Amino acid sequence: MTETQLRDQLCLLARSLFERGLTHGSTGNISARCDDGGLLVSPTGTSFGRLDPERLSRFDATGRLVSGDPPTKEMPLHSAFYATRSKAGAVVHLHSCHSVAWSMMPEADPDNFLPPLTPYAIMKLGKVKLLPFFLPGDPAMGEAVRALAGQRSAVMLANHGPVVAGATVESACNAIEELEESARLAMLLRGTPARLLSDEQVRAVVEEFDVEWGG
Repeated sequence: MTETQLRDQLCLLARSLFERGLTHGSTGNISARCDDGGLLVSPTGTSFGRLDPERLSRFDATGRLVSGDPPTKEMPLHSAFYATRSKAGAVVHLHSCHSVAWSMMPEADPDNFLPPLTPYAIMKLGKVKLLPFFLPGDPAMGEAVRALAGQRSAVMLANHGPVVAGATVESACNAIEELEESARLAMLLRGTPARLLSDEQVRAVVEEFDVEWGG
């Protein structure tokens, strides 16, 4: 894929997320790794629904901004995933409603944020780490991701939103959508005697689909 095609794809998928209500206003940010090791990043204060491919922040492989508008203030989050996960080709951060709501629930497990309701979140995300609340833009968020040493492809920022890394922009977007839908199911089923997947069933999914089940 050429850089022009990557720019177009990033903006197209971001707009799709926005139009379906998975993030709103000027919330959320998205990035992708270029063939030369640099990054394309959504600029600060921009809406997913109106990203301009030509104005994306462009970083070179040394982390220097070389063109485009100033980047999102959440660059520490993105940089931490790229630094610790060699296979990461894209990172997406949303302020999606149900995942944020589930992060406020007392039963949300900090080590395994999503309850085992369906196999698909397990297949696409592995275990999701629930991180504590940080002020938006706080570099400590990136430090918290780095402390996971690349063992998780997804984290949930409490009272804020999910962040997911994937091999491609498309796979990262698909995974973060699965995270939001799983959190929506959790909220819908909260307080009911729902039948969760058993530990044996979870292990079977992990083994069958070679899931990276981070420590």
